[in-house]
Amino acid sequence: MHEKIVYVDILKAAWKGFKSQCWLLMGLLIGFTIVFSLLWLFAFPAKDETVSISGIIVAFISFLLYCIFYMGYVKNSLQTLDGDEPQFSAYGQVSRKLPSFIPAHLIYAAVVAIGCALLVFPGLYLAVRLQFFYASMVDEDTGLVDSFKRSWNITKGHGKRLFVLMLCYLLIIITGLVAAGIGIFAAVPLIILMYGHAYRKLIAPASP
Repeated sequence: MHEKIVYVDILKAAWKGFKSQCWLLMGLLIGFTIVFSLLWLFAFPAKDETVSISGIIVAFISFLLYCIFYMGYVKNSLQTLDGDEPQFSAYGQVSRKLPSFIPAHLIYAAVVAIGCALLVFPGLYLAVRLQFFYASMVDEDTGLVDSFKRSWNITKGHGKRLFVLMLCYLLIIITGLVAAGIGIFAAVPLIILMYGHAYRKLIAPASP
């Protein structure tokens, strides 16, 4: 059986997709960052140390927008990898997954955090094995439990390579931040495309 996680192939596929839709993917990320930052500034003014009800409401709305954007952005990245034009309608389509995505997102964060608190390794292991629940939800329309099961199943036997791939994500992020900070708007789309291609390879039928 051929190895599904080949770093060079993943980077090449992601770079090809990035070049084809770089302005759209970067523009979406920049636009969301501006809106998200303005909402947080409104919710928690720098000079106001008190937490108001309106601030909490705005913070909650910001979190909902983040969830919708992230799911839609993953969907757009998968569309790009498939050779299709990213559709803005993806954000409306994924919004119906919020009742499943929000608890799944919180569970994932909590499980990884608790695992990291317990000698670090358990958290890293769970982060690697469960990471594709995001992609499964938006691509295969799985629910909360099934998305975690799907990620667990497709990552079986690929843990070490996926961990190294996560380290590559970190290196790309650091490189983007070093590039005057604005490089992050190129680094993030590239990472999501790499993540999407890895997911596509893992769900593909095994080669003989």
